[in-house]
Amino acid sequence: MTRGKHEDRMAYKVVVNHEGQYSIWSDFRDIPDGWRTVGKTGDKETCLTYIKEVWTDMRPLSLRGRIDTDRSRKRQIENPASNNEGAGAHAGACL
Repeated sequence: MTRGKHEDRMAYKVVVNHEGQYSIWSDFRDIPDGWRTVGKTGDKETCLTYIKEVWTDMRPLSLRGRIDTDRSRKRQIENPASNNEGAGAHAGACL
């Protein structure tokens, strides 16, 4: 007889790696290098529901950081005056 999806009575823990990517791991197994627990344990469905709620951006952290940096640089290039608003106000007051 095969085990069905609903017969999984194993306990799991939610783990996350340095890139902010989530997974579940059997509670009785050691966590692999590069992963850490987030403090959520339970059955498979509970853990997967938790991940669905908290992992809203599937991009790795390193990619998100590069995109944010690129956007910031692009804004600085497109709007150089907005980078010096404080300096412009002071310069006008001195005239």
